Amino acid sequence: MTHDRDEKSLRAVNLGLGINIGLSIVKTFVGIVGNSPALLAEGINSTSDVAYYIVASIFVRMANKPADDEHPYGHQQLESIAALVVGSFIVTTAVAVFWNSVNDAWTLLSGKTSSDGASPLALWVALVTVAIKIFLTIYVRRLGKETKNPVVEAMAYDHRNDMFSAMAASLGIFLGQHSLPWVDPLAGAVVAILILRTGIYILRESSVELMDAVPSKELAEQISIILRGVSGVLQLQEVQAHRFGPHSVINVTIGVDANLPVKIGDEIANRVEALLCERIPNLRRVHVHYHPADKEHENMTIDQILAESRKRASDYQPEYFD
Repeated sequence: MTHDRDEKSLRAVNLGLGINIGLSIVKTFVGIVGNSPALLAEGINSTSDVAYYIVASIFVRMANKPADDEHPYGHQQLESIAALVVGSFIVTTAVAVFWNSVNDAWTLLSGKTSSDGASPLALWVALVTVAIKIFLTIYVRRLGKETKNPVVEAMAYDHRNDMFSAMAASLGIFLGQHSLPWVDPLAGAVVAILILRTGIYILRESSVELMDAVPSKELAEQISIILRGVSGVLQLQEVQAHRFGPHSVINVTIGVDANLPVKIGDEIANRVEALLCERIPNLRRVHVHYHPADKEHENMTIDQILAESRKRASDYQPEYFD
């Protein structure tokens, strides 16, 4: 299963890398000789895609390394770091493309230079790009859902972004060929805004995945429902989760009868661990702590349990253990 996931992730990276190398060369060349700022902006975008796809390829391969003494849960957090790199490249590209496009549009509108519009070849290249990106968006999004790899999911968003930006470039080139030359560079600016939006989204999502966080309410509710069927578990007191690539490690604190022998408490904890691993997909490990059940945690809602979990996490002070 893990090998299949790694193979699909690398397939998405290598496919995107190969196609973007070809698109970057063609769009940049035709954008220059065909007098199309919008297509040139697309070419710059594809060139930046090549750069970060190379970086992503390196990170994905490093993430496949097995666990070692320093990384007992493996290296799959590198996938989220790779997604951060992708997002950073996208944002940088967006700023550069927007600045150049607006500058070109202002030059045309102010009459400092003139343009007869882009060549017909520029429009055809932009339209072919739309078709290619539609295919990549559908295909890579499917691989992203199958692998749950944040790098692959980020690339699917980037392909979708490229599809819309190529549509904007096509419209700008078409109108530029019909006595509205200033629309072409303005389409390049629209392309940049779409690129920026995607980059910010990827940065936000990958940053959340890198942070150790209290799990979502849906996961906490799922855990609560599962524990209701475990004999001896009287309370769910605390839930915390840590992401490691597509996998999770969960810390659960349960309340048991204070009069139970330690051996019985350990047996209950083992049943909880086995049941959670069986019922929750992509769960790598569960750490179960058991405390005496108390009135403070009696009838607590999921929201209250998560709030207490957040408070306990924020109150943790490592220096106390120095």
